[in-house]
Amino acid sequence: MNAKITRNAAKIIQQELDKEENKELKLRIMVTHKHGDHAHYAMDLDKPGEHDDVVETDKGITLILDRREPLLDGVKVDYLYFPQEGFVVTNPSKGNHGDH
Repeated sequence: MNAKITRNAAKIIQQELDKEENKELKLRIMVTHKHGDHAHYAMDLDKPGEHDDVVETDKGITLILDRREPLLDGVKVDYLYFPQEGFVVTNPSKGNHGDH
């Protein structure tokens, strides 16, 4: 599986991962809802399980992706400051460029 994380997102996520209580956790990206080729994504800190792929990003953040979910392959995690501050998870490789 492939995944990408932007510099802005990596900076914010790394701050969370550096906390003592999160030292053994990785960032999990998951699909919360899907219809057709469109998905809504969520993030959490977790440990890899039986059905997970562990993906190293070029920004030093390790992601956990459930290999049984094809809409996770090619996912992109970004952190935007405008128009509303927060994380945005999309999958441009599957035609999902943002929430509707």
